[in-house]
Amino acid sequence: MKVDRRDFIKTSGMFAAGSMVLPPFVQSCQNVQISADVKSYLDHFEVTTEMLQKVIATAMSKGGDYADLFFEHKISNSLALEDGKVNRAYSNIDFGVGIRVLKGDQTGFAYSENIALDDMLNAAKMAANIANTSASFNAADYNEKLPANFYKISKKWEDVSVKDKVPFVQKVNDKIFGLDDKVIKVNAGMSDESSYVMFYNSEGRLTYDYRPMVSFYAVCVMQEGEQIENAYAARSVRRGFEWLTEDLVDELANEAVEKTNLLFKAGKPKAGEMPVVLGAGGSGILLHEAIGHTFEADFNRKGTSIFSDKLNKKVAESFINIIDDGTLPNDRGAINIDDEGNDVQKTYLVKDGILNSYLHDRISAKYYGVEPTGNGRRESFRHMPIPRMRSTYMENGPHTTEEIFAAVDYGVYVDNFSNGEVKIGAGDFTFFVKSGYIIENGKLTTPIKDINIVGNGPQALADISMAANDYKNDSGTWTCGKDGQSVPVTLGLPTVLVKKMTVGGTNA
Repeated sequence: MKVDRRDFIKTSGMFAAGSMVLPPFVQSCQNVQISADVKSYLDHFEVTTEMLQKVIATAMSKGGDYADLFFEHKISNSLALEDGKVNRAYSNIDFGVGIRVLKGDQTGFAYSENIALDDMLNAAKMAANIANTSASFNAADYNEKLPANFYKISKKWEDVSVKDKVPFVQKVNDKIFGLDDKVIKVNAGMSDESSYVMFYNSEGRLTYDYRPMVSFYAVCVMQEGEQIENAYAARSVRRGFEWLTEDLVDELANEAVEKTNLLFKAGKPKAGEMPVVLGAGGSGILLHEAIGHTFEADFNRKGTSIFSDKLNKKVAESFINIIDDGTLPNDRGAINIDDEGNDVQKTYLVKDGILNSYLHDRISAKYYGVEPTGNGRRESFRHMPIPRMRSTYMENGPHTTEEIFAAVDYGVYVDNFSNGEVKIGAGDFTFFVKSGYIIENGKLTTPIKDINIVGNGPQALADISMAANDYKNDSGTWTCGKDGQSVPVTLGLPTVLVKKMTVGGTNA
């Protein structure tokens, strides 16, 4: 059975979860009841339950402890505007299955871009070689798992043409040019994708997910005299075509222009160690990179994280609660199941200042004797799942923003980060700050731009002395990289005061 990818272009919109009209149950050849929703995914990938069991049996044939199959079909589209017109468009279809075998804490993995039975069996034989003893495998009964539905949509992206999307990108260009005479250039674009996922493992779990995603961005370039500045605004969510509105266009355009205008007045603070106020929202990138990664269980299981011996110990002030959550409705970081077929959940990493949990996949959960937290994620069927964040944020604290600013005689307020480097094990970081303000005598004064903040994530966590009640989720196009894999995430933070970090600026 060969799969023609061109046929999938035509049929990809047919089988969203629950969208087929079928009898409540159908019978497989083994007289196993299969629900209509699962049947739609089996049909989508043109496989049968008998094929799944044959492949799993082959994967387990060398004595593996566990095996799973991860089917994926992803349809991606993008378009871009430059010089006033949408002049680039791109589409791609990705399709295949990843086969994983576990033996102890060792992993055998192979994938196939074809799902003919022989191709899958060959990949399963390769993955099976992580074990080295002949073994018989008794197939478990099928156990269908109904996934959650954290991203309900009205109109799927497969049903939307390029001509339907172009006007929104064109409008954000025109809106930005209309807002300020200093605008000299706009780059804008949109991308969307629909992923169909089906999962089956040697324990009999059979489940699925439909994953929509859309990203919309605009870059504004402005000139005043000889000075040229630029800034970026973006949104990314798991929503359908109905998400695109005139209000969204206005929101992106105004944000891009306001951010760019601020930079014309910006300078640099004095260099040195000082209090740093992290603004609500996008400053959560520091929480994600410098702190969140150190909570991922593989780093702790291997002893490379500074938090590997701090479970159930105090790591922050008692008003600090840090969460990784895969259940936020329509959030870029949300998933209905993780890529190991597990339920997702809201996981308190830090609860009342105490390190409460790591982020677990199947391997680390078994090592620690706990349940998986729904953090086993992979970039695609070509990759193995590893512990990854989803939406990582800090809950509101007991203070107000006014109280936080009043506590600072001289320091900086930062709210717009562009990039950085992090040494994940130790948590040492350097972040590049695009914009912010100097704080003097409890007041925001001079805008600042293009500075570095240097510190240590665990120490910065311990040094958070105040947290406001203005939590904001940043729904930008955040993508997290780890071990050569990229996955979509979100992040958030209330305004917080870190007692001291090293700030790069001008010499006193």
